[in-house]
Amino acid sequence: MDGQHSEKSQSDTTADRTSSAMSQNPRAAQRQAGTRGNPEGDAPCPASHRISSPISRSMKDLSCMKVPQDPAHRDKQAHPTTILLCKSRSSQAALMPKEHKMFMEEAYNAAICFKMLRDLNGSDPLHLKYIIKKIKGMAYRAPNLVLETIHDYLVDNPEISSRHKFRLFHVLEAVIEASNSLEEAWQKSFMQLALENMTKSTELEEVYQDAASDVLLAICRHSWRMVAQHLETEVLTGVFPHRSLLYVMGILTSNEAIFNEGEKACWEEQLAQLAVKSVQFLNTDMWSKELLLALTKPDRTHQEQPPEKAFLFIYYGLILQAEDNSTTVRTHLRTLLDTSHQWPKQREGIALTIGLAAARHLDHVWAVLEQFGRSTPIKWSLHSFCLKGRVRRALTLHLCPRCGQNAEDLQWKWASSTILLSYGQMAVRAKAHILPWVDNILSRMVFYFHYSSWDETLKQSFLSAVLMLVGAVSRNEGAHSYEFSQVSELLDCLMVLMEKEPRDTLCTPTRQQTIHIISSLCKLRPPLDLEKKSQLLSTCLHSVLALPLLDVLEKHTCLFLEPPNIQTLYNKTSSALDQLLQSFIMQSPTTDELHLLLSHLYPWLASEKAQERQRAVDRSTALLRFLSHSHSLDPKEDFRRIGQLVGMLGILCQDPDRAIQQSSVEGLGHLYQLLISQTARAAPMVNAQAPKQLSPASVDGAPVWSSGDQKTAPPTPPEMTFPKDHIFQLDSSQVIKEVMKHLTKAELTDLIWTAIEGLGSASPFRVQAAADMLLTTIREHGAKLETVANLGRAIHLQLCSVCIPQAKEKALHAITLLAQNHTPELVATFLDFSVPLDSHAFCLWRALGAEQPVSRQVLAVLLAWLQERALPPGPRDGSPQPKDKPCPRSLAAMNMLHELQFAREFKKAVQEAFPQLLLALLAQLHYTLELHLPQEPHLPQEPLLPQEPHLPREPHLPQEPHLLQEPHLPREPHLPQELHLPQEPHLPQEPHLPQEPRSALEPQPGHEAPEAMPSPHSTSLEALKSLLSTTGHWQDFAHLELQGGWKLFSTIDTYPQGVSLLARAMVQNHCKQIKAVTSQLLPNLQSKEARERKVAILILTEFLYSPTLLEVLPRQAALIVLARSLRDPSPEVRVLSLQGLGNILFHPEKESLLRRQLPPFLDGFFQNNEQVVVQVMGTVSDVLHRLGAHSAAAQSLGVAINARSFFDDAGPSVTPSPRDLQERDGIRAAAMALFGDLVAAMAGKELSSLRTQVHQSMVPLFLHLKDHCPGVVTAKFTLYRCAVLLRWRLRHTLFCTLAWERGLSARHFLWTCLMTHSQEEFGIHLAQALSYLHSRHRHIKTWAALFIGYTICYHPQAVSQMVSSVDTNLLFSTFEDLKKDPEPSIRVFATRQLYFLQKVAARP
Repeated sequence: MDGQHSEKSQSDTTADRTSSAMSQNPRAAQRQAGTRGNPEGDAPCPASHRISSPISRSMKDLSCMKVPQDPAHRDKQAHPTTILLCKSRSSQAALMPKEHKMFMEEAYNAAICFKMLRDLNGSDPLHLKYIIKKIKGMAYRAPNLVLETIHDYLVDNPEISSRHKFRLFHVLEAVIEASNSLEEAWQKSFMQLALENMTKSTELEEVYQDAASDVLLAICRHSWRMVAQHLETEVLTGVFPHRSLLYVMGILTSNEAIFNEGEKACWEEQLAQLAVKSVQFLNTDMWSKELLLALTKPDRTHQEQPPEKAFLFIYYGLILQAEDNSTTVRTHLRTLLDTSHQWPKQREGIALTIGLAAARHLDHVWAVLEQFGRSTPIKWSLHSFCLKGRVRRALTLHLCPRCGQNAEDLQWKWASSTILLSYGQMAVRAKAHILPWVDNILSRMVFYFHYSSWDETLKQSFLSAVLMLVGAVSRNEGAHSYEFSQVSELLDCLMVLMEKEPRDTLCTPTRQQTIHIISSLCKLRPPLDLEKKSQLLSTCLHSVLALPLLDVLEKHTCLFLEPPNIQTLYNKTSSALDQLLQSFIMQSPTTDELHLLLSHLYPWLASEKAQERQRAVDRSTALLRFLSHSHSLDPKEDFRRIGQLVGMLGILCQDPDRAIQQSSVEGLGHLYQLLISQTARAAPMVNAQAPKQLSPASVDGAPVWSSGDQKTAPPTPPEMTFPKDHIFQLDSSQVIKEVMKHLTKAELTDLIWTAIEGLGSASPFRVQAAADMLLTTIREHGAKLETVANLGRAIHLQLCSVCIPQAKEKALHAITLLAQNHTPELVATFLDFSVPLDSHAFCLWRALGAEQPVSRQVLAVLLAWLQERALPPGPRDGSPQPKDKPCPRSLAAMNMLHELQFAREFKKAVQEAFPQLLLALLAQLHYTLELHLPQEPHLPQEPLLPQEPHLPREPHLPQEPHLLQEPHLPREPHLPQELHLPQEPHLPQEPHLPQEPRSALEPQPGHEAPEAMPSPHSTSLEALKSLLSTTGHWQDFAHLELQGGWKLFSTIDTYPQGVSLLARAMVQNHCKQIKAVTSQLLPNLQSKEARERKVAILILTEFLYSPTLLEVLPRQAALIVLARSLRDPSPEVRVLSLQGLGNILFHPEKESLLRRQLPPFLDGFFQNNEQVVVQVMGTVSDVLHRLGAHSAAAQSLGVAINARSFFDDAGPSVTPSPRDLQERDGIRAAAMALFGDLVAAMAGKELSSLRTQVHQSMVPLFLHLKDHCPGVVTAKFTLYRCAVLLRWRLRHTLFCTLAWERGLSARHFLWTCLMTHSQEEFGIHLAQALSYLHSRHRHIKTWAALFIGYTICYHPQAVSQMVSSVDTNLLFSTFEDLKKDPEPSIRVFATRQLYFLQKVAARP
């Protein structure tokens, strides 16, 4: 409130001072002069003179009013007063001339302005703010009026307070700036006002002076030259300039908005001239001391430097630049460097001064910096001298060596930062002269980088200095003629700097600046080598792409007073990274360079973190966009090696992150344009393809969400952001297909490799996308691919890690499609990893044969490989093969032929290829016997079912039911009614029939997988067995299995017997494949391989007994074939051919001869020499076989009766010796075999007498299944043959039970079959079973007791009527003995049967 009273008195006496005011108001004097010349002028007199009294009165009235505290309320009160005043003026002026009306309005506004200027002396900040706002608003509408009022107010009130005048200066500055133009009179008047107050000392100190200086700066916007002239005059007085003058000059130098276009250079030129004129003051001690004092004066805030001080560094540098005396320059620079380096702005100012001096004194400035760098304070500040310096200073200054901190430390701690900045400023100011010095400067920068105490200050100084240096070099056109040897060392420093950046924060532009520097350095000579370039790419990419999400980055800045804008900072850093990639490709516009850049992005494109994938795909897309638009790639370059990029982007098109999807599709679109552009630049442009049907980018309308690097609104839809090219309007799958059309074979292969690698990813989406990509590529371009063998091998390796069923299915489908054109290559490749065979490899084989034509081709290729029977590597001394040695592909083909027989995809192909497979497998068996390889230990002759890998896997024949369900013996009407007991005994359960055997891939339950690999021979034999069982030839399989014929294939000597036995089974079972096999074996008779000719002749000699043979090979043709084989090089083939020529087919007269020999042979059965009897029986079997279709029906009954008589040879009435027992066992076995051969020979002929013999032989054969002699295995086969003759149902199940089933369930099933099909012989069967209770063979006796026990259970009344008391006692005795049987199930069964038998015997 100071000066308020004086203002009131002065305002009351304004009328008395009009003349003096007029003399100081140029505008008022001008108006008065105009009025005198024109009495009717618009402004005849100053407004202040005419309205002084009313204003005084109004001010007094307003001063009595209470000022409201609320600005809004104050505003509401102020307006009505003004409006009323305006209305009164308007009503008074209604009768006045127009000029008078305008005069009154102007006077009224001037009064209002005057009043507001007076109110600026208030203390209410809100009210002051309101007043200033109103004055500024008035100034925009009537700037001249406000300027005049301010001038008058200042003139009329010279004694106002400094604070009031400070506010008036601010208002005056705003009004001058708001004016479009400023009259020269006002310029001079207000400039004089500003100059008078700029140097005035008040209680406000520098703030008041700066406000006055700002008025002068506002005038500069209208006429800076006049102001500059006054400033120059003041500066060149010889006295060190006042700070306000330096303040104004600093603002003029730093603020380009003050000048119009082109005026800034004029000011700089004038400033340079001023510096030249000021050189004289360097030698003035007082002026120099004041200069140094001003430069070292502490700033109010160390973060910002006042304009006057900033200008003073520039002014000082320009003066030193203009100085001719180098000694003076050195002295001043060294004096400046000896000042404190504690504050950042001080260091920057010193560096700027040094840089300006270096523009003319480069050598001397370099010398001063070198000298200063070797000074003791600098050495102390360097990292390598820290410890030594601290100890020395501790001894000198008596400080603690551990901390060693005092003011001197802080003064010199960052001196190396000043030096670095000085080098940068030298480069900027020296311009073209700096090029020869670049390497020297770089070497010093690298030195200070490595040996200074590292902190944020040094880092920023280093970056700033390097940025200045690199910028100066880049702007110099002559830089390309220099080779800079220190660039590589500087790049190493930059990489270290990037690696030291915190990996979880982004608070400074360090990364951005560093990448910009690297981009610029890469353009210099010499060019970077590949290793250095790769290191730079890896470091920069990792530093940027591995940053956390932006949300996480923002959390690290939450405690900052002024946190940076993370989104903006990241965007600029990413943009710098894009520029780096573009810089590399511009320096070397080749596809190899592009491949190098992309190869460093590939790991990030496959990252498990979504933000890293998004950043990498954004960088890739930006690079492709740049190449597509700039056409910077050399058109002579073959645009290749992009298959991996297409694969990576194609996979990312299915990323869960929608932003990544869109960016990937856009990248593929730019890649497509780039491919088209390269093709067009290399060859004439082809007709553009018509755009395909557009598809929406998002069918489901789901919102696009990103991985966290975009904090702004969601991106606009693709159709709004992508270029207007049809490729950007397609969906991802269509884009990928379009790009694929322009890829070469090698690129397509790379694409597939990328997809295969993606199958092993841990990300489910990547696995699924990779499978889709693989399937699409092979479906579209699988026919023209190369090196599919490696692709197949890689798919197998990755398949084990694929856990997604859909992805695995698509990968296997791709193999199916690939096999359409590359079957041989894939088969050969799959063979290499199919021994041992795992489940994944087997899936590949199944996929290989998913299509019927291909499955046939696969078998053909496997058969071809099977015939490549090279010996396996390594010694053949019986030692097992090392595991690391690969098996020959022929043996692997053998293994696969075995396994594929169980695959449903190959079922039909195997059936069609049965003849070829049969002959090939038989030949392979012979080959494995020739190898003398070690074989596995022999399995038991009758292993349990789960261990039999050769069981038939085919479903049972149509006429056979699948399983035997609850076999119940049908009740016959002629049998006595069964006895109904109150409680039925527990009977054994239904036999569990053999299931289809498992593949080698599936371990049997309860059995460990064998560690040793199966031998080639066993694999071949199992393949032969499975071929018969899986192709519907189970009857042939049964013939060999029940006779133990597979043992014949175990040695080379018995091998021919095994082949003949198999062929004979096919003839006896009327196999439908005889004609096909015959057609196939005829060419084999001419084979180069003796084993194949041997197999063919063995089968042919047996097929001669089949009438079907003559449909393929007529009798005469067969003679020719056999006659030709007589000249075969192999003796075995010649012998077999000779035997074939003796067939009855070629000698019909043999039929009667053989028949006449049968009666004498039958008499030979009763010879005393058992061996003779066995041989005679074998001869009769052979005769029956040779007769073939011309069987001796007339002698069949006699043969049957005689053979049956020997079933129980050495019966219970005789007590033979062990030798006799052994011999009689042979007779019994021979008799059973003969009976079976007879039954087989009579098959198809209805002989009732023979059927009776067969029925009567069933129980003996049934019971002799448990014969103590292993040689009587023929009982199984004979029983089976009899069942075939009697046309039993469930023959396949019967065979399986006979071959492998054990226990009570099997016996119950066999009893059920017998009693079901032989009900008329019920009494005979029961009588036969009772007779066997007297057998001395425990197993047969037990078997007979079980047979009778089952019969009693199901037919108790019939048994009670037929069994005598003697037989009942014998049954009691037998079951009592069975209660002591070692087998628990027998003991349980005997106990229950004994109880049941007692119930039956007790009934009348």
